[in-house]
Amino acid sequence: MTLYTQRDSNIQKTWLLIFCFLVFIIALGWLFSYSTDSYAILVFAIILSILMSFSSYWYSDKIVLKMTKAKPIEKKDNPELYRIVENLCITAGLPLPKICILPESQPNAFATGRDSEHAVIAVTKGLLEKLERAELEGVISHELAHIGNRDMLLGTVIVVLVGVVALLSRLFLRISFFSGGRRNSRDSSGTIFFIFGIVAAILAPLAAGLIKLSISRKREFLADTTGALLTRYPEGLARALEKISKDPTPMKVANESTCHLFISSPFKGKQSKNWFTKLFSTHPSIEERVCALRGMKGLQKFK
Repeated sequence: MTLYTQRDSNIQKTWLLIFCFLVFIIALGWLFSYSTDSYAILVFAIILSILMSFSSYWYSDKIVLKMTKAKPIEKKDNPELYRIVENLCITAGLPLPKICILPESQPNAFATGRDSEHAVIAVTKGLLEKLERAELEGVISHELAHIGNRDMLLGTVIVVLVGVVALLSRLFLRISFFSGGRRNSRDSSGTIFFIFGIVAAILAPLAAGLIKLSISRKREFLADTTGALLTRYPEGLARALEKISKDPTPMKVANESTCHLFISSPFKGKQSKNWFTKLFSTHPSIEERVCALRGMKGLQKFK
């Protein structure tokens, strides 16, 4: 089995999800426009969502690398890391991605880029210093799984579209506040639509954010499984996740915009087993991921 076993299905699901999100934004724009009797919001929603989706597609890797201060390296800078990535790429049938290192002591890693031909894998100095080879292979295989499953594109576009929803909601609330926001009083449905628009403006960003978080958690589980199939040694990734989660070192460049990209949340000390906190988490719990990996015992014999 390779990373490409479910590729066609994943691509179809990705574009279907993006299409549904765009429809949701357009519907939201129409509701806000109807409520304020101005279709400028609808036009703005369509143009903004399309422009931001395309810009995130073409420039996502450059933006993320700049935000995280990750620096590209050559093979001479870290031959062992390069060999690990090269060998796993051959096994996965993927082109060699650009390799970067973050000057951070916290062990962590992420993948970004619009497709496998323009992919980037970034690891922290702490990851290289604190993990054994089998554990490092598990982390790299997880990130290659994200590349093979097109998760970077999905994650980036979804983050952008969630931002558009939040922007539209704030715009509508401001217009409503300063102009009264209601349609002509002779329109009996105007007040109802206006109230509905206010409620939607408040709840839509929350709903969109929960969708983003749910997608992020599901893709992490899928990348864990695919990565374990790649190395045929799920215990390596399981041990790596345990070490990463237990390391108390903070990450200087951690922020809400990029935290979902990392293999484990860079915000240390903020994990919780409370169900409400889990609802707003970008990652499934380490305990759940490790349990799932160690349940793949049949793969161990191939190591």
